Amino acid sequence: MTFSVLGRDPVTGELGVGVASCVLAVGRAVPWGRAGVGVVVTQSQPRRGYGPHALAGLEAGVPVRTVLSTLLGRDSGAAGRQVAVLAGDGSVAVHTGDDCLATAGDRYGDGWSVQGNLLRSPGVLDAMADAWVRSAAPVAERLLTVLEAGEAAGGDLRGRQSASLLVVGGRRVAEPWDAVTVDLRVDHAENPLAQLRQLLAMQRAYEDGDSAALAELAPDSTRAVHAALDAARRGDLDGARAALAELRRNPEWERWLRSGAMAGRFPHLTQLLD
Repeated sequence: MTFSVLGRDPVTGELGVGVASCVLAVGRAVPWGRAGVGVVVTQSQPRRGYGPHALAGLEAGVPVRTVLSTLLGRDSGAAGRQVAVLAGDGSVAVHTGDDCLATAGDRYGDGWSVQGNLLRSPGVLDAMADAWVRSAAPVAERLLTVLEAGEAAGGDLRGRQSASLLVVGGRRVAEPWDAVTVDLRVDHAENPLAQLRQLLAMQRAYEDGDSAALAELAPDSTRAVHAALDAARRGDLDGARAALAELRRNPEWERWLRSGAMAGRFPHLTQLLD
């Protein structure tokens, strides 16, 4: 009752999962990942344990196919599961059980897989696979493009409700929670993929210091800050100071702005507060 994509960026080694479904908060149970180790989806009749147990096996050096076959062999409900595992080296293992609701299936290649169940048609999987192969975008954007292609081809037979995007780093690190580069969810919406696209655009704007974009995308309460930073970027320091004037009358906002300037979080901010 879900469609998803796993992928590895051949340049950075980043690993990611994108999921969309007509269930509430699909991101709470389906996608799993650990930097440099692998990513997993467990869907159809999801069993959350597949995520952490598969990642533990990969981290211990067990081949991806053995990891998945071992977990399936221990599971009396395996016929109703749909599980995909992508290891850090790009190897893939996928299982679509015989009891998964039709239309169900998967497609995969080196460094990627797409899978779904209760789909409108097999063309959903074909469109997703084609979108992955054709795209050369960074992995988060590429995963989202694949989900959008699946939705355009019919998506989940029941409709749409939620979506999730998870990307982790390509190298193993001592504290893997610090190497989660994208973790975005839309838990309930009429068009969750459109909202997920907007969230990813907002994250990129924060990462790039794109004050012009943030003046449009950021919450209302902080748009004045980003508008001021954008004016300063364009050389309009008087306009930038005017944009901040109302906020600076509140001592707490003044303190927040100065702490941001001292931490170097916002370009041009220090000169606006002098």
